[in-house]
Amino acid sequence: MSDFLLKTDTQEIADALGGVAQSFAGKTVMLTGGRGFLGRYFTAVFALLNETVLERPCKVIVLDNLITAGEEGAKIGEIENVTFIEHDVIKPLDWDRDKDGGVDFIIHAAGIASPFYYRKYPLETLDVAITGTKNMLGLALRHQARFTFFSSSEIYGDPDAKHVPTPESYRGSVAAQGPRACYDESKRVGETLCYIFHENNGLATNTLRPFNVFGPGMQETDYRVMPNFANRIKGGHPLKVYGSGGQTRTFCYITDAMNGFLRVIASGVPGEAYNIGNPKPEISMLDLVKGMEKAAGRKLDCNIVEYPDSYPADEPLRRCPDITKARRQVGFEPAVDLDDGLKRFLGWTDKTYTGDA
Repeated sequence: MSDFLLKTDTQEIADALGGVAQSFAGKTVMLTGGRGFLGRYFTAVFALLNETVLERPCKVIVLDNLITAGEEGAKIGEIENVTFIEHDVIKPLDWDRDKDGGVDFIIHAAGIASPFYYRKYPLETLDVAITGTKNMLGLALRHQARFTFFSSSEIYGDPDAKHVPTPESYRGSVAAQGPRACYDESKRVGETLCYIFHENNGLATNTLRPFNVFGPGMQETDYRVMPNFANRIKGGHPLKVYGSGGQTRTFCYITDAMNGFLRVIASGVPGEAYNIGNPKPEISMLDLVKGMEKAAGRKLDCNIVEYPDSYPADEPLRRCPDITKARRQVGFEPAVDLDDGLKRFLGWTDKTYTGDA
C-alpha cells in the first residue's frame, strides 16, 4: 500500500465520496476477494477513511484464498481495524454474531475476472460466483447486512448497436455454451441469487456491473488489455492487438470506479443493479494504442495478431455503459479522462512492471 500513486489515488477516492463515507462509520464490513486488484483498493480506502474521515472507525474483515492474489496481494502487512482471514468462499464461513460480532456490509468481490484465467479455471470460476455468492448471501441474511455482488459488464454479451450504450434493463445477448460462458453465466446466476434473496427474504442486495476498470495495482500477469500493453511497453516489445483491432471499449480509471462502487454499497436502492464505468470515449483497440503512445510520449510498434488459444473466442464487438441510473440514484460521475488515466497507469507500471511477463 506504500506506492505513491496508490496513496494519491486512495486520497482522491476518499475526497470524492464526501459525506457518503460516514455511512461506514462504526460499521463492520466483510470483503471477499480482499487481496485482489479491487479488494486492495477497498482495504486502502477504508484504512484512510478510518485515519482521516470517519467519526468512528469501521472494522474490515478481509477474506481471500490467495490463489490469484499474486505478489501485490501478498505484500500487505498489518493494518489497524483490518482483520485478514485466509478463506475460500466456496466453503461456508462460520461467523457467529455473538462470538465474532455482527456484520453490517458484505462486499462480495471474489472472482476470476481475467479471460486468461477463467478459460484456464472454468469450474472454479463457476463455483466462486454461484456457490460462493450463495454462501455469502446466507451469511448476510443471518446478520441482516447490506450485500453487494460484483457482477460484470460481460453479462450483456455482445449487444446489438441499438443497445449501445447499454442500460441495466438490457437482458443480454449471451451464449450458454462457449469459452466465455463459465464467466458470463456464473455472474448472471449470481445476480439471480441476489434477486431471490431480496425478493423472498427482504435482504438489501445490490449488483455492480463494472466496465473495464484499470489502474495501478493490476498484476502484470493479468493478461487483460491494459496490463498486457503496459508489460509490452516496459519490455520494449511491439504491442499485440488481437483480432481486427476494431472492437471497441470504454475504460474507467480506478478512482472513478471505486467512487461509484462505494456509493452503491452505501446507498444503492435495494434489489437494483448498477453499471459503473465511464461512457466516454468509446474507442477501438487500435485507438487505444494511440492513447498509449500519447501517455508514453513515444511511438509504439503494434502487431495485429490472431487470438491465442488461451484467450476465449466470441469477444464482444462493443462495450459501453449507460450510467444514467447510477448518476441519478447515487450521484456517480466519472472525473478522470482516459488520457489522464493512461498517464497515471503507465507511470506506475514503468516503476513496477518487469516487462518479462
